[in-house]
Amino acid sequence: APCPAYSEAPTLAKSIEEMVDFFRLPASKMVKTLVYLADGKPVLFCVAGDRDLNEVKAKRRVGAKTFELADFDTVERVTGAPIGYAGPVQPKEEVPIYADKGLEGARGVIVGGNRPGEIDLKDVDLARDCRITAYADLTIVKNGDICPVCGQPLAIRRGIEVGHVFKLGTKYTQAFNAQYKTADLTEQVMVMGCYGIGVSRTVQAIIEQSHDKDGIVWPAAVAPYQVCIDLLDPDRADVAQIAFDLEAELEAKGVDVLVDDRAERPGVKFKDADLIGFPVRVVVGAKGLEKGGVEIKRRDEDKSAVRIVPPAEAPALVATLLAR
Repeated sequence: APCPAYSEAPTLAKSIEEMVDFFRLPASKMVKTLVYLADGKPVLFCVAGDRDLNEVKAKRRVGAKTFELADFDTVERVTGAPIGYAGPVQPKEEVPIYADKGLEGARGVIVGGNRPGEIDLKDVDLARDCRITAYADLTIVKNGDICPVCGQPLAIRRGIEVGHVFKLGTKYTQAFNAQYKTADLTEQVMVMGCYGIGVSRTVQAIIEQSHDKDGIVWPAAVAPYQVCIDLLDPDRADVAQIAFDLEAELEAKGVDVLVDDRAERPGVKFKDADLIGFPVRVVVGAKGLEKGGVEIKRRDEDKSAVRIVPPAEAPALVATLLAR
């Protein structure tokens, strides 16, 4: 059925959220019209109410060097409407109008009224009622959008920036007269770039990717200390000697070890070890030794995975757990 002629719809709704409440329609039935200055000249961009304009795409589409949102006075001058009521139907000035390709064929939508007063227009057919310069990919991608290459839904995942690539241009190469010769032997100044990995960013990224409710879970390869030996009875010389002997044997194998010999309760030591995130924890205490050995556990394992082995077997087991 043909779309009925558009009509005015007086409303105090300015934002998409307010329009959804007022018209009792989904945001996808609204059209947002944004006025930008591309190299100082006004341009209108239209996207569906549930999408956001990607300024990089828009700037690239019009080939502009400078690109910024228009000020309030420019919006009113170009569209004839107050802020919040700009639309693609007969703007006051003849300016380019670009619409997202998702709006191609859109009918029965609600747009800003482009006239004095707080007025929107409903039942708008973009092809019939607007002079769209071109349809283009203009919006920020959303989870579930269809990939234009493979036709499958896109999935958005969080990433962590740990490095940068910088384009330095010719600032330094001109100063050093660094040149190269093209295929036709013409000399050109080199365009310089550099890259760098942020050490502190890398550490933060590791922690963000490897933690739980109790604290950090360091991968053994990057842990500040790979093993924490919790000495539960530091005042017992015989127990302390077993802990320090184990420390020396592990360090001789190239393992970084921290001995917690503080005069603290076992629970405090265990909690701190989990918080700091040592890959392997070894518990040396008088009671455990009386039962046959020391307790060894990986940080990423459940409490039920605790192993009790004689002190002499502890270094080999720790090495095995670190290698996993």
